[in-house]
Amino acid sequence: MGGSKRFQSRAGREVNRDSFIGEWPETGLIVTDSPYDPAPSVAIHDGRIVEMDGRPEAEFDILDRFIALHAIDVAIAEAAMATDSTALARMLVDVHAPRTAVVRMFAGLTPAKIVEVIRSLNVVEMMMALQKMRARRTPSNQAHVTNRRENPALLAADAAEAVERGFAELETTVGVARYAPLNALAVLIGSATGRGAALTQCAVEESLGLRLALLGLTSYAETLSVYGTEKAFRDGDDTPWSKAFLASAYASRGIKVRFTSGTGSEALMGHAEARSMLYLETRCLMAIRGAGSQGVQNGSISCIALPESLPGGVRGVLAENLIAALLDLEVASGNDAMASHSSIRKAAKLMLQFLPGADFVFSGYSVMPRQDNLFGGGNFDADDLDDYNILQRDMQADGGLRPAREPEVLEVRHRAALAVQAVFEELALPPVSGAEVEAAVRAYSSEDMPERNVVADLEAAGEFLRRGRNGVDVIRALARRGFRDIAEKILTVQKLRVSGDYLQTSALVLPGGRVLSAINDPNDYQGPGTGYRLSAERAAEIDAIPQALDPRAIGAEPAYPPLRLDEIGDAAAGDHPREIVIAVGPAFGGTLQATLLGLPHARVLEALIQGVEEDGLTARVVKIRHTSDCGFIGHAGAQLSGSGIAIGIQSKGTTVIHRRDLEPLDNLELFPQAPNLTLDSYRVIGRNAAKYAKREPVLPVPVQIDNLARLKYIVRTTILHLKETEQVDPARPPQEVRARHA
Repeated sequence: MGGSKRFQSRAGREVNRDSFIGEWPETGLIVTDSPYDPAPSVAIHDGRIVEMDGRPEAEFDILDRFIALHAIDVAIAEAAMATDSTALARMLVDVHAPRTAVVRMFAGLTPAKIVEVIRSLNVVEMMMALQKMRARRTPSNQAHVTNRRENPALLAADAAEAVERGFAELETTVGVARYAPLNALAVLIGSATGRGAALTQCAVEESLGLRLALLGLTSYAETLSVYGTEKAFRDGDDTPWSKAFLASAYASRGIKVRFTSGTGSEALMGHAEARSMLYLETRCLMAIRGAGSQGVQNGSISCIALPESLPGGVRGVLAENLIAALLDLEVASGNDAMASHSSIRKAAKLMLQFLPGADFVFSGYSVMPRQDNLFGGGNFDADDLDDYNILQRDMQADGGLRPAREPEVLEVRHRAALAVQAVFEELALPPVSGAEVEAAVRAYSSEDMPERNVVADLEAAGEFLRRGRNGVDVIRALARRGFRDIAEKILTVQKLRVSGDYLQTSALVLPGGRVLSAINDPNDYQGPGTGYRLSAERAAEIDAIPQALDPRAIGAEPAYPPLRLDEIGDAAAGDHPREIVIAVGPAFGGTLQATLLGLPHARVLEALIQGVEEDGLTARVVKIRHTSDCGFIGHAGAQLSGSGIAIGIQSKGTTVIHRRDLEPLDNLELFPQAPNLTLDSYRVIGRNAAKYAKREPVLPVPVQIDNLARLKYIVRTTILHLKETEQVDPARPPQEVRARHA
């Protein structure tokens, strides 16, 4: 018999290009609830943890030892561990339990106890908890800014547009490591162009990343990766202590630091030790807390496709974000790396962080097209920006972005590219041509950019580092070349670095150099009416997408040729059997001049009359004033028609063929999908009406069915019908009209 064609069709869907596997606990291929995860326990002697999660101190690995020494508050550990896990879980969704109390309790829990608490929450409860537990009250967002040709003009332009759109942090990286100083320089300049302000980083090997930061070319870092097993840590030639030392090196020089971890990394490396992904990620997060970091980039990040292949993978990613917040860490909640082939699945995953809000909803939204993303392809990219802004508007949720109009975007892109051109010339770097500047303003991707001399760029980048060029050199160059506003913004960030203001948990820099963080913007959510709420100004900004039309202007567009239907008296009932009445709605050829699809009423009326006359009958036009309903318009016309047959048409184009003896909402033929009616369709409608009058066989008018018509036209339909209904006069009888061109 063969297989089902529906199954065959579904097999080709995008979601079925993703990978899915069953659980395999022995290898760590399980998101939660591995049978090999330890049971929660703690023992404390003389203020020291001597047993944790079933393992005595003598058997501690490096993670256990670091967590026991630095990540658990022994003053509260015994009481917190003795609290029922379900009771702790309920604190997370209890609006009467303040965030500070929850953070205090979780400071005393071991990794296994935290996992046991989270295990009892479903996804909705986790989202409720994340809304309460994120450190900063106001959500925000981070962008990725890269391109395959590593063109500095395009990097600066993309960075400037990202800030214009509201991104508070910008992260770049390199395809060729030696490009790092030039890429960092370009993004730094772009980040200070326009009305916004942003912190920047360049994701490269850690010693080079630290060097760029010390030179003032970047202001934050999040490349300090940690892992949940000793073997995985040692594969990277690291320990929790070495990572903590590196973090202190950044922070001591005023550079904001986040660590990076994520569900599934240990299984990917083959060192999961039969533990579940969430248990190992909890160990990572506790190590980060113990290292003194203010935050973490987590949400599986580049490993995302691995947990998503397993049952509960997306839930597990939300769980790790929540655990980070419970440990009082800033959360940049992933959503950056490609998670699925399926648009539905990608959007569903995003909602788990988008709706409750996160310190940074993305730890890197790709503001350029996917093919230019050197981080491995963004989960959302430049082509999705309108979707993202409309999601904010749909749900009145703050995802950290603002709509941007094309003229303003072109302006900041141009200024950023010009600024990079000037700085490169001032610092004797390989020139940025005028052609590069112009291309960067309007480019879709780096394919639209002129080629650069790669050898010269790489030599210049090396010389830039050897000479110790720094942020002060960039500031001076900008000021000398007429870009003082950009220079002052970069200088403001450098001053904040000296003061250490943006080293606080969840810090971001606002225009004017004001810092927003968990210190001056703490999350105070305790139920409805508390916590972050859109201000009137922010709601208006989110609502003002460029695509939103003024509803008052819809239907006011001129139609050519314009039509006027002069009313010449009350319409009388006809007595000629070869007469077809064309009954038009109250706004037809008056307040409104075109159908939903934009067909001029004059042309539509001509087509209907032509169709009637082609079959040898005559047409009489009347205007129905007492109703705007299509069925009733047609029915009223049929009562006046000598043949008893009428065509009823609303101003938006919906049409019916009616007969005198039928009920108003019954009819001979109905054509509700006005957008699919062409002038030829109206001509055939006229012909069919004539055939009904002659009692000849009639073939229904062929009409294309468009299942998306309502989606595309319902707003315009509503407004046109409102305008038609405004012209209704219930007391006025049908009017005889004379058509003329205005």
